[in-house]
Amino acid sequence: MVERVTATQAALDLIESLKEKHGPLMFHQSGGCCDGSAPMCYPDGEFFTGDSDKLLGEIGGANFYISDAQYEYWKHTQLIIDVVDGRGGMFSLEGPEGKRFLTRSRVFTEKERQELELSS
Repeated sequence: MVERVTATQAALDLIESLKEKHGPLMFHQSGGCCDGSAPMCYPDGEFFTGDSDKLLGEIGGANFYISDAQYEYWKHTQLIIDVVDGRGGMFSLEGPEGKRFLTRSRVFTEKERQELELSS
């Protein structure tokens, strides 16, 4: 099955570390403002999703949401959540770790797009 969002091993390792400190987590793909377009990590339920947010999938056992407007820009790609050194979003849990989550992407193949259409 084609996944709309995946994570690198480095991201999964950081997620596990954050879960040990903060308990269950959730992600929201930020669409801008003060933290730019970045995957934001929160304790599960701390970020309130609304009718305009879509559950894209899960990474490391944490639900990953994206706004409908952001989804329209990214729907033809698979989001690959990675982690790099540096300071990221000031509201995201990984900030004090000296790491930041980063969204990479790749365009779905024709076969993957067809599979996604069938599963919708």
